[in-house]
Amino acid sequence: MASRGEGQAVLATRARLRAHWRFKVLLPTGSIAVFFLAYFAVLRHPLWPVTVMPQTALDRLIPFQPAALFLYFTLWAYLSLPPGLLVSRRELVFYYLGIYGLAGLGLMAFVLWPTAAPVPDIDWARYPSFGFLKTVDASGNACPSLHAAFAVFTAIWGECLACECGLRRGVRAVNLLWGLAIVYSTLATKQHVAVDVYAGAALGALVAAAHIAAFRYARGRYAAAYPVVA
Repeated sequence: MASRGEGQAVLATRARLRAHWRFKVLLPTGSIAVFFLAYFAVLRHPLWPVTVMPQTALDRLIPFQPAALFLYFTLWAYLSLPPGLLVSRRELVFYYLGIYGLAGLGLMAFVLWPTAAPVPDIDWARYPSFGFLKTVDASGNACPSLHAAFAVFTAIWGECLACECGLRRGVRAVNLLWGLAIVYSTLATKQHVAVDVYAGAALGALVAAAHIAAFRYARGRYAAAYPVVA
């Protein structure tokens, strides 16, 4: 039976999810569209010779797993979870500035150092579900893995906001496991090698830590400038 505190946390979370819900739908939709335009422009027009990233023992240990494609694509749903818990447009805009900064750093890395994942010895004709992915994404823009970077960034932000909302440990565990599953899927689908994932995860963690610190500082400054009068 849920305690009174847990019940209040659930009600508060529902109120957060409803706040500015149209803005929460439109902002990520437009952001993803702009990101992909820039991503594919960089992918298809490298300025320098493309470096093929090396495989490691971890890459040889993890076999190709077609079922992991579903997890790979769930990143775009996963990204929308933390901003759903924010309560004001100001916070939402600030949050997406962090996403833009992360994407910008990744794209800058791809421009300065074009990379690609090694082509695995797989007959892709046997896996038609991968046809769309291989057609549009190929194997370029490999290091750092932005899939891993976005997943780690989202997992850290999700944990931060889940604690703030007083959500149960089970919910927080699902958030972290989902993020880890997405990172794993980048290796299991052979879209990336371990070096790409290490670099992407580090990038996502560093940007998330800096962004959360800046977010809390900005929130504190705003609260001090505009105190709530009872």
